[in-house]
Amino acid sequence: MTDKKSIAPPPLWVFGYGSLIWNPEFPVAERRIARLAGYGRRFCMWSVHHRGTAQAPGLVLALDADPGASCAGVALRVAPGAEDETLANLRARELVSSAYLERRLDVAFSAGGGAEAVAFVVDRAHEQYCGALSLEAQAEVIARASGGRGANCDYLWSTAEHLAALGIADPEIEWLARRVRALRGG
Repeated sequence: MTDKKSIAPPPLWVFGYGSLIWNPEFPVAERRIARLAGYGRRFCMWSVHHRGTAQAPGLVLALDADPGASCAGVALRVAPGAEDETLANLRARELVSSAYLERRLDVAFSAGGGAEAVAFVVDRAHEQYCGALSLEAQAEVIARASGGRGANCDYLWSTAEHLAALGIADPEIEWLARRVRALRGG
């Protein structure tokens, strides 16, 4: 007779680099500052659902492939037992227009070690990819756009605020936050 022991599934980690940092919408068992090599955090995707509309698109952050870049963010370990529901909800949220590609990528924890994490990266071949916009053009779009999840500027400011609180410097996000405040009159 063999002794059957239940084997727990491996932990599910999700890499947050934008709104997942401050609004994961799933039960988080653990948070760790982490870095993803080979990708940059950029406002390089038109938002026609969450932060803009088809008639007046906004911009959202995406992980944009760049061999020389790395992105600091937060690795979020999903609470045990919530893995399947979390993946289903993340796919509904992030893959609403198929502009993101779901990937399993290795992240390095700032305190040492690392894990494989689910990450959503931009599909450069998708019509919503807009990686050539200047920072000034990004600021002008973000200052005026709004969509189903609210004003585009609020998305930017929440991301900037939470990155700063975590001690994660991102000069482009910081510049955009200041510039959009100026464009909106304060």
